[in-house]
Amino acid sequence: MLISPAQLVDEPLKLDETLAAGAIDYTPDVRQIGPLTVKGEAALIVEHRGPKEFVDDIRLRAHFEGRFEVLCARCIDPVEQPLAGDFDLIFRPEGVDNEPGEHAITEDETEIGYYEDSGLLLEDAVREQVLLALPGRTLCQEDCKGLCPQCGANRNTAPCSCEEQPVDRRWNALAGLAVTKS
Repeated sequence: MLISPAQLVDEPLKLDETLAAGAIDYTPDVRQIGPLTVKGEAALIVEHRGPKEFVDDIRLRAHFEGRFEVLCARCIDPVEQPLAGDFDLIFRPEGVDNEPGEHAITEDETEIGYYEDSGLLLEDAVREQVLLALPGRTLCQEDCKGLCPQCGANRNTAPCSCEEQPVDRRWNALAGLAVTKS
């Protein structure tokens, strides 16, 4: 769904979208399973920068909810991950803040995204928020045994007959070292 400043001139745009699985390409290890609902609104914020200079910012406030499948960090089996979150984002036209040379920005400016001339794609904003809301590491179970480093077998489903490889003795000199914090 494309959101343009022209759509928002008279009143905010109410959002009540259902994005089908496969509508957004996340990453190779994240897959949406089932519909993803997005409810909220997009509003126009006109920023006055001078007597005759105006910038059309888009404020996007919404709630999303859906189910995802993420790969286990140890055995790479898919793990279902229900996910929900809220976001409140500001988007500014691309290129409006371009100034030659280096310059400092405020902390608030680090939170601003940019949209192209045609407008803002809701799917792009939702994709980013879903990826930020996912846990950094997902395990299929607390005591996941992972994959065998020799044969690649999933140690949770079947034991493998691989022998443990001996550790290279050249590393033994480091075994006695400990990290100390001062």
